[in-house]
Amino acid sequence: MKLIVRLALNVLALFIVEYLVPGFRLSGLWTAVVAAVVIGIANTFIKPILQLIALPISILTFGIAAFLINVFLLWGVSMIVPGFVIAGFWTAVVASIALSFVSWFLHSLAQD
Repeated sequence: MKLIVRLALNVLALFIVEYLVPGFRLSGLWTAVVAAVVIGIANTFIKPILQLIALPISILTFGIAAFLINVFLLWGVSMIVPGFVIAGFWTAVVASIALSFVSWFLHSLAQD
């Protein structure tokens, strides 16, 4: 049940980011569900490996490399999932920041 709630919150976060960020587009509900699942898989399995590899660069850049890993993972998911479009790099940067804040906010509301 907890997994379904988290998935629903992530889908809602994607729709909110779509509303807020121009150039961030989802073609429908199922696209958002698939994108949320793929983002979750990428964050669970791929992100830790990339962060470990980029740890020296991340230390030198005070965490900017870790942030860029987030951006490129989100942008990569948009290239994999049909119907999920991010217009460019700067759109991915803004969308990554917005998605982080919106997800944090929604998940903090769901904790209660």
